[in-house]
Amino acid sequence: MKKEFDKRDVYKHLGLAVAVVITLVLGTFYVFFPLFTHHGESMTVPNLEGFQHEDLEEYLGERDLRFEVEPDSGFSSKYPPLAVLKQFPLPGSKVKENRKIYLTLNAVKPPVVKMPSLKGRSLKNAQLELRSLGLALGDITYKPDFALNTVLEQYYQSKRIREGQDIPKGSEVDFEVGDGLGNQTFQMLDLKELELEEAVFVLRGYGLKLGEVFYKERGSISEENGEISQIKKSVGAGKIFKQVPMANSQTNIGQTVDLWLVQVDSTKVGVEISKLGLVNED
Repeated sequence: MKKEFDKRDVYKHLGLAVAVVITLVLGTFYVFFPLFTHHGESMTVPNLEGFQHEDLEEYLGERDLRFEVEPDSGFSSKYPPLAVLKQFPLPGSKVKENRKIYLTLNAVKPPVVKMPSLKGRSLKNAQLELRSLGLALGDITYKPDFALNTVLEQYYQSKRIREGQDIPKGSEVDFEVGDGLGNQTFQMLDLKELELEEAVFVLRGYGLKLGEVFYKERGSISEENGEISQIKKSVGAGKIFKQVPMANSQTNIGQTVDLWLVQVDSTKVGVEISKLGLVNED
């Protein structure tokens, strides 16, 4: 009888032990681990671009996140030194609490690049070259020169910068470019009594531009100081009798010249101007 009692007791304790083990295993996996690891819980990684290094610990600490700065830095003139440039995981990613965010910071000192010679290049081409080197276009100053929008000189911090000179990445480079006109001055030509086609040929040869062309009937021509009678007798139909700027006045390359001609057949006027294609030339 005693033996039978002892056997039941053993089975009972064995069953209790098994139950305890099962309870502990299930509790560990379904209660302890979820509580400890926050299983099923996640948070959104904030966008840290532009944040200063000194502000990161407090900002991420409040969100139960950690960070580590990568040994390699980058550079952007958009942000101050030690600002965040890149991060991993990316903004908007879902991570668990206490996740470490890896950060790349802006360099304290910008890297330097060697300044190329952009003199003689077009303004657009020079700007593209600057962008490819991580430099920026600064002020543009126009100077009288025939080469329109061509770089004549390059400056950094108001000083001429030579080819091969080191310049911090992100710096602004100023250009002096041609205005397409030049600064040569000379006495205005006398175009009176020339035909339109002849006058245009002369204007082009001196770098001048044709402006407005006016045709007046002989009877309506008026000039001061009695010059009207002289014009009537000497200036033939289709010839120039007035110009602005006037002959012998000071003018410069690129100046626009307006012309007045004695009226001819109205049909011939339109044909002549359209053939030359010269009214209000740019």
